[in-house]
Amino acid sequence: QVQLVESGGGLVQAGGSLRLSCTASGRALSSYAVGWFRQAPGKEREFVAVVAGSGSITAYADSVKGRFTISRDNAKNTAWLRMDSLKPEDTAVYYCAADYGGSVEFRSSNNYDYWGQGTQVTVSS
Repeated sequence: QVQLVESGGGLVQAGGSLRLSCTASGRALSSYAVGWFRQAPGKEREFVAVVAGSGSITAYADSVKGRFTISRDNAKNTAWLRMDSLKPEDTAVYYCAADYGGSVEFRSSNNYDYWGQGTQVTVSS
């Protein structure tokens, strides 16, 4: 079993930056794809970014390309989501997720077996 703990959310003005972290315990993270998702009030959970187990292959939703960066360090059992040039429409609860043997093709929340508790990101205008 993998447990995921997220941190780094908060309140930021439009144009600002935040870095979210996701630390895993219970299993080594190297065999798991790690994805980031977000869910705004009244909306479905949506894909944000994913990184393959090696950390060398990534994919992003069109809405965040060029602004967000996903990364990981398997030695630290940690993944990050760096968010720059934040917009009010980025406001949501952000979740990290992991799936054993997953890939960057996993862009649906249904692809993932393990989830963090979520961290709130609020972007004011």
